[in-house]
Amino acid sequence: MTQGSKHCPDCGELKPLGDFPRNRSGGDGRGEYCKPCHNKRGRENKQRLHGGSRHYHLKGRYGIGAADVDAMIATQGGLCALCRTRPATQVDHDHETGAVRGILCLLCNAGLGAFGDDPKIIASAIEYLESA
Repeated sequence: MTQGSKHCPDCGELKPLGDFPRNRSGGDGRGEYCKPCHNKRGRENKQRLHGGSRHYHLKGRYGIGAADVDAMIATQGGLCALCRTRPATQVDHDHETGAVRGILCLLCNAGLGAFGDDPKIIASAIEYLESA
């Protein structure tokens, strides 16, 4: 090994230290595997342990898996729980409790977020629209 470089045990290549992810616990401050090999191992582990990246992220963020989301979408007939016209693609949840409320389209989910999930503001918006 030359100064400023390191050998990756997965791909077998000698690479500059900058090609390795940072890792404070490593003696040289870098990870054991180069970035491409490190990322490949991460993807393989997500697939092996969690059934894929989508399931992994849904479980971590909302506490429900991909099959649960797919079942909710099927229960809603594939459509947004609010507008019932566009495809359901976004998990909607209560930001205080974390409880999942349903699956919305991108526009309805963004709309609720823009109103801060505040029923009073949403009711005020309804009054405004109906009075115009």
